[in-house]
Amino acid sequence: MSIRIVKQYQRGVHFRLGRIVGVREPGLRLIVPVIDQLLRISLRIVTMPIQSQGIITRDNVSVDIAAVAYFRVIDAEKSVVTIENVSAAINQIAQTTLRNVVGQHCLDEVLADTSEINGSIRTILDKTTLEWGVEVTLVELKDIQLPDSMKRAMAREAEAEREKRAKIIAAEGEARAATALGQASDMMVAHPLALQLRNLQTLAELGVEKNTTVVFPAPLMSAIGELGAFLHREASSALGMAAEKSPTSPQRHSQLADASSP
Repeated sequence: MSIRIVKQYQRGVHFRLGRIVGVREPGLRLIVPVIDQLLRISLRIVTMPIQSQGIITRDNVSVDIAAVAYFRVIDAEKSVVTIENVSAAINQIAQTTLRNVVGQHCLDEVLADTSEINGSIRTILDKTTLEWGVEVTLVELKDIQLPDSMKRAMAREAEAEREKRAKIIAAEGEARAATALGQASDMMVAHPLALQLRNLQTLAELGVEKNTTVVFPAPLMSAIGELGAFLHREASSALGMAAEKSPTSPQRHSQLADASSP
């Protein structure tokens, strides 16, 4: 009854007749039965889940948030004398602090600035728990549950944002393609053979596909030139034939004069 063993991760708070006489380090400790009492306090980090809390954000959106907190005792004497049940006290104050901190932020801030919210909760908890000899090492938001209507609205917003970016990217692509085509057309006008080489390359690409019939347009500029020359020749020929058949032509007058002479 007089022998007590304090483990490496523990500290022993030694009471004698109800008064603290010291904090015992790990090892074999002897106490006086009935008169002495040795409470062993663990200094290991404790994982404490914070149950889901129904919270209304600053923009009036109802969310359910669960979190987890990690704390450890840094002063064994204070954790015994100052407060009765450390774990229960930290659990309650963590729930209250979680509601207060999240309620001061909008939904977008809660979803995007999780690290900042975690730091704020930990700072507020430390101000209180340090007086109890307990240090909160970490607080993390574990689960955020949104209403179904809010999930659908966020999905529509994300879809609209993606469509906007897709249209912008497509417009930029069209603008760059138009610029490149304009430069290519200027190059082909300056070098007519470039268009012919491009036509031959296209014919070679079509031949790979094993097509039986290939309809390939002639070069546009040369075709227009040849068509213009052809129309000019046809117009000249038509004018010549009309001049020959005209009754007022010089040839017609000479023929009439020969016919009227004796």
